[in-house]
Amino acid sequence: MLRNILRLSNGAVQSSPYLSSFPVPLSSVTRNLVLNSPCLQDAAPPANTTSEGSSPDVTEELDKLYKTVELEMRAYEPAVLKSYSWFATTAAKELGIKVGNCWAVRKPDHDRYTVLKSIHIYKKHRVQYEVRTYFRFAQFHCLTSSTADTFLEYIERNLPEGVGMKVTKVEIEQLPGHIKAPSRPQLEK
Repeated sequence: MLRNILRLSNGAVQSSPYLSSFPVPLSSVTRNLVLNSPCLQDAAPPANTTSEGSSPDVTEELDKLYKTVELEMRAYEPAVLKSYSWFATTAAKELGIKVGNCWAVRKPDHDRYTVLKSIHIYKKHRVQYEVRTYFRFAQFHCLTSSTADTFLEYIERNLPEGVGMKVTKVEIEQLPGHIKAPSRPQLEK
């Protein structure tokens, strides 16, 4: 059985210094999957041809295919977060990107801090502060790397104040040459 390969990159997007205190780091994650995906049905087969006038050793670099690109958005204000998720999905629809599930976590994440009012004495007198973090998720399907880069750069540049975003990309790859499909007798066993 093949395992998913997890690659981390330093493409974190963060527009507020307060969002850096989250227990989960805001980073961009890419997973490579070896699948027969509906995204591959529309893609052209890889060409081994070269451009005219170049040597036969130089081949053209092909775009990567992403099965899904998932955005995790977090903020302290639910109205700002809802507005930004609407903006991201509308921008995707205008670019012709397939929009998948968009959802929000029912309850926000609560962090409570208790602080003494006085520095030295009066231990009974305390103040509690609470920080609520709201989450929203959006999925986009069947993207090429150039489309994904353009789309992500556009929505990152329009990221409002106080909203953090984590991008997870699931990449589709071909099977390596040393792995072959099982034959019929092996499947029947």
